[in-house]
Amino acid sequence: MYKGVIFLFLVLILANCKEQAEVPVADAPEDNSQIAKDFDEVLETYYNERFKFFPFEATSVGIEGFNDQLPNTLSVEYRNDVKAFFTKTKEKLASIDKSKLSANAQTSYDVLNWECDIALSELNFRTDLMPLNQFESLHLIMATQASGESAQPFKNKEDYENWHKRLDAYATWLDTAKVRMMEGIDSGYVLPKALTLKMIPQFEQMAQQDVEKHLFFKPILNTPADMSSEDSSALALSYGLIIKDKLLPRFLDMVEFLKNDYLNASRETSGISEIPNGAAYYQHQIKEFTTMQMTAEEIHQLGLNEVARLRKEMETVKSQVGFKGNLNQFFVHVRNNKKLMPFTEPEQVVENFNKIHEKMKPNLDKLFDLKPKIPFEVRRTEAFREASAAAEYQQGAIDGSRPGVFYVPIPNVKKYNTLSDEDLFLHEAIPGHHYQISLQMENDSLPAFRKLLWYSAYGEGWALYTESLGKELGLYTDPYQYFGMLSAEIHRAIRLVVDTGIHAKGWSREKAIKYSLENEAKSEEEIISEIERYMAWPGQALSYKIGQLKIIELRNKKSKMPGFDIKQFHNAVLQPGCIPLSVLEDIIL
Repeated sequence: MYKGVIFLFLVLILANCKEQAEVPVADAPEDNSQIAKDFDEVLETYYNERFKFFPFEATSVGIEGFNDQLPNTLSVEYRNDVKAFFTKTKEKLASIDKSKLSANAQTSYDVLNWECDIALSELNFRTDLMPLNQFESLHLIMATQASGESAQPFKNKEDYENWHKRLDAYATWLDTAKVRMMEGIDSGYVLPKALTLKMIPQFEQMAQQDVEKHLFFKPILNTPADMSSEDSSALALSYGLIIKDKLLPRFLDMVEFLKNDYLNASRETSGISEIPNGAAYYQHQIKEFTTMQMTAEEIHQLGLNEVARLRKEMETVKSQVGFKGNLNQFFVHVRNNKKLMPFTEPEQVVENFNKIHEKMKPNLDKLFDLKPKIPFEVRRTEAFREASAAAEYQQGAIDGSRPGVFYVPIPNVKKYNTLSDEDLFLHEAIPGHHYQISLQMENDSLPAFRKLLWYSAYGEGWALYTESLGKELGLYTDPYQYFGMLSAEIHRAIRLVVDTGIHAKGWSREKAIKYSLENEAKSEEEIISEIERYMAWPGQALSYKIGQLKIIELRNKKSKMPGFDIKQFHNAVLQPGCIPLSVLEDIIL
């Protein structure tokens, strides 16, 4: 999976294993046999060899030794090497007698086997022929890292030289991307026109001519104070040259290619089923992102049912605040309510999230035993991607040297609506992604490869589940904030409907936008951005609601058992780390 490292292999689990209770399991031998040692070797080899194929995973969590690497993921050689890697790993797993392993090791076996199967399955599809989109692809990842404010370190001369090497490899990748996109034009693998139109200005901004004002030159403007002037000058020269001679020409060429060739070839249809083998690819995406065996039709109907249920709950809140119109008129009311747009400066948005954190702190101990050691902060999303970005969390470094960051896009602060701020903080920050990911990375009871895994159904399902904890954490005292939570949940239910509608039922972009506008309170601008996100990333939007519903189902079943304790339930969900939902269900029940 080289899927953009924007949400990259986030993971979760309770930290400080000395305080964690073992998950109840059937009797199994201790991990002291030769079979166990052989299995440990398989896991260690997989962990160590994986980074050469996915080096941004290492960078994202602060693992040294890979910060200069950027393989050409679009080359035939790379795809062949990845196939050989996962095939070899799967063959090694087949040689291990799983029944002779401990319960924790058996979970690792199942998870690694899943990883191999899903990665090998994806190689059956020509994803390399559509390497760019407006939401999650390498040009956005590189721009984020180039800012000097993300995972790529810029602490010393070696760090700067490492990034220079990555930039050099990136230039090669861009050349290959254009070649693959030309092949895609010839064979029918092209983006919808609406997405191409959104991608053009992204490259236009990176193609601007002033080298010293270029985003990729920014690290040179912030060299460490202890770096010698000679080194600083040499790096400034080398960065200026690679931007001027290698990157700018390729960015300009990509702009011209997108405008003159790719846009004309881009398709009018919206769904992935319209490309060759697209229906099969979407079914693969459903499996990857839900980690369950479900059909598009099942998911579509589930979404319709959830939308109907949540609309009823929203009607109750509408009545509570005394609004006299219908629900859709109330959507318009909250979208345009100036009282929900109180800010004049971006800093006020960030400060509001920090106030939410302070408000809920006294109640966290009632629901959670453990808190991560990795620090946390809220930041505004960088300007270059703010217009198309959603709020998101990026994990910190394992050693705590870099905090987990909740990024908030504020493209127009005077139109920033606070309706869902409490809910959003619970999901993206605490106790959602920051707890989940940081605690997993800090958990020494997991083998190394499981600390970096990410299953969207589990991770996003957990984050959506935590949104429902607001009242227990002292939030949602304002009915509008509670309505914001319902709005966020119905938004995820709508995703089940529109994602399957677009990619399996022939819905147009416009039909999906219309359905969303009729059933949620987000602005039209936000909804358009969301629908285009689903078009760019088929199936990912399904993971949230599918995962949340599974965790709620498990909590309801456990709560009927004697001695139920909410802290222990949360421990049990977080304990095994980020795993497929079917594996989680076996562990909990």
